[in-house]
Amino acid sequence: MSATELSVRALLLDMDGTLVNSDAVVERCWRRWADAQRLDFAHVMSVVHGRQGHLSMGILLPDRPVEQNLAENRAMLAAETADIEGVVEIPGAAAFLASLAGHPHALVTSADLALARTRMAAAGLPIPDLAITAESVGASKPDPEGFLKGAAALGVDPADCLVLEDSEAGIAASRAAGMRVLGVGPRAAAHGPTAHVDTLERVRVTPGPDGTLLVRV
Repeated sequence: MSATELSVRALLLDMDGTLVNSDAVVERCWRRWADAQRLDFAHVMSVVHGRQGHLSMGILLPDRPVEQNLAENRAMLAAETADIEGVVEIPGAAAFLASLAGHPHALVTSADLALARTRMAAAGLPIPDLAITAESVGASKPDPEGFLKGAAALGVDPADCLVLEDSEAGIAASRAAGMRVLGVGPRAAAHGPTAHVDTLERVRVTPGPDGTLLVRV
């Protein structure tokens, strides 16, 4: 495969599926919810990646009151935060994050801050100084709000940002924000990211001219 080099000024990083492999926890928690609602588990999993839980519940059960979805989402977040079995880094994530030290970057995740801190710690990864979490936004991915807030906080034009994402919702949010996107892992490949890698092991970030960053994959 030929190498791709992208010149950017900031990186915006999704967490689950991009930096952290939390699939085992996500599947355990959502299987319990799907069974309780008598929903097909495969269909549920086709919806939930990248979105806040209450939005996924609203898509799956559109006639339910929003208040019920919000309440069940709080319970889901508590269950996910308490369960770290099988949470590990995506291969190459630690070295990749280390390479970003001193360069503009942020975490942009649909998880709340408590869950983000728990999963990053369980995977042995440092959480970036700037974290845009569920509490930071009024709209979940695929809405671009989180990525736009991350770019604004870093003082970088959206067009000069590169998003790292694994989910359809996250890639759609990146595009809606006017950003390029590096897809990470098997889920991302089907959704037309700007570039794609299986893991973070071969991603290299080096300083470029005039404050840019060169991301080589």
